[in-house]
This record gives sequence, structure tokens and C-alpha cells, in this order.
Amino acid sequence: MNFLRSIIAVIALICCALSALANELRCTVTINSDQIQGSNKEMFNTLQQSIEEFVNNTKWTDLTFQEKERIECSMMLVVKNVSDNILKCEFTCQTRRPVFGTTYSTPLLNFQDRDFSFSYQEFDRLDFQTSTFTSNLTALVAYYCYLIIGYDMDSFSRLGGTPYFQMCENIVTAAQSASLDESEAKGWKAFDSNRNRYALINNLMDEAFKPYRMFFYEYHRLGLDEMMNNVANARARIAAGLPVLKDASRARPATYVVTAFLDAKNDELVNIFAGGTSEEKKKVYELLTDIDPTRQSIYDGINRER
Repeated sequence: MNFLRSIIAVIALICCALSALANELRCTVTINSDQIQGSNKEMFNTLQQSIEEFVNNTKWTDLTFQEKERIECSMMLVVKNVSDNILKCEFTCQTRRPVFGTTYSTPLLNFQDRDFSFSYQEFDRLDFQTSTFTSNLTALVAYYCYLIIGYDMDSFSRLGGTPYFQMCENIVTAAQSASLDESEAKGWKAFDSNRNRYALINNLMDEAFKPYRMFFYEYHRLGLDEMMNNVANARARIAAGLPVLKDASRARPATYVVTAFLDAKNDELVNIFAGGTSEEKKKVYELLTDIDPTRQSIYDGINRER
């Protein structure tokens, strides 16, 4: 009897442990179809539910996640046009991660994709296979799921996102080889734009941008995560690493990883350095307005009296 009780107890413990495990992403998906008149609005609700379930219920990696460790992210599709079952959308992908010892979550990615087009009929099944290109919709969503995971991993360990960026690269290669409608093919091609899916993952996997990825790790683990211990030292570490952005911009004009970083971090950088020393403020302001002049009015906040 005691033996049987022991077996039951072990099984119960295993079940409890398994129930605490979770998939990698906790994603909120929103679809805005306000610009589409007279269409089947219920189709967009079905699509939203399908994408959200696909993202949250898929096991994207071999990593073990606890429920509380799931990566918080969001995806929003603004439908611009529907024709012959092809949906043309603008897509926004955002993800954040917690800063150690605080209630603050820092933005890692705020990516806008204006070439997000795919074929869809209501109740189409979303199925992703790493070895087979099944549909442009699943390829698009899977690409961003791996991108989110890669950015998150890069923020916690040096070059930790590489396996997941490689998955993005594989998806891009498969999409380039697939027979896609012209609108669906946009964003996957090498020379369509320097601000598309191909350009971003090409930057991230380029050896020339390894210093940027090392800085990305240091910004988060040695900078933000150390703020609660010593604000001045943490801020100084971030300031010391920022010239990497300028080096990358000079080496490759219109470098997308730098643009993507500042898209996510511009407000945060202002908040960090508004409390800095006069020397820090001067150097950081000059650097940021040099590489990102269109946001000068935002960076003016570094020098604003508070």
C-alpha cells in the first residue's frame, strides 16, 4: 500500500510539473478591418482567433518555459484591401521583456511591416512546418514569432538569439523559392527595400553586425538590469556602448537593425539620459541626433528641464 501511495505521489508531482510548463509566447493579436466595407466581418474575427491560437499554442523551440516566463508580445494587422482572397495589410509587431528587480518592461521590438499580404479563406488551417512552405500567412507569422524569441534571447545572453534568427533566415529562403502572388512576395526579396523582413534578418545574421548584437545584450543585462543596483554605473555602461550604433550606421548606411533599435528605444533613451550628467547628455544627444535626425524633437527631451 505504501509503495502504491508513493507511485501515486510521484505521478501527481510529474503532472503538476508538466502543467506548470508553457509555450514560449503570450501574444495578443488584433485585427482592424475598419477600412474594408461590405465584407464578411466575421471572417476577420475567425482570422484573429486563428492567428492568436497558432502563435500561443505552437511550441516554437526546444526550450522549457514556465508560465510566468512566457514572452509578452502583440501583433496588429490593419487590413487595407481584400481582393480575390488576398488580404493586404499593415502589420505591427511589438515585444517587451521585464527589467530585473523592477515592475518596468522594456520594449525590445517595435516593427512595422507595410508589405504584409497573404491568401486567406475563412477557416483555413494555420499549419507551420520547418521543412515545408505551407502558406504565406503561416510563414509571415512564424517569421515574427522566431524574431520575437530571437530578440528576447539576445537580451538575456550574448548572441543567444542566433538559432531563432537562423529559423527566420530559413523562412525567408523558403519564401523566396515559393510560387507567390506578386503582392505576397513583397518583403521577402533582397532588393525590394532596405526596410523589410529580408533586410532585418540579413543584418542580424551578418558578422559585421555582431558588435551591435553584443551591445544589445549589454544594454539590457549590464545596463537596464543593473539600474536597481547602481543607476549611474548602469547608465554609464549604456552610454559607453551607444557608439556601436554610429559605427554600424557609418559602415552600412540605412542599416535596418539600428533603425529597428531606435524605433523601439527612442523614448526609453530619453528617460535614461534625462537624469544623466551634463557630459553624458551632451554626448548621447549629439550621437542620437546624428544617426537619427528625424527624431531630434524627441531627443530634445534629454536636455529638457524636469
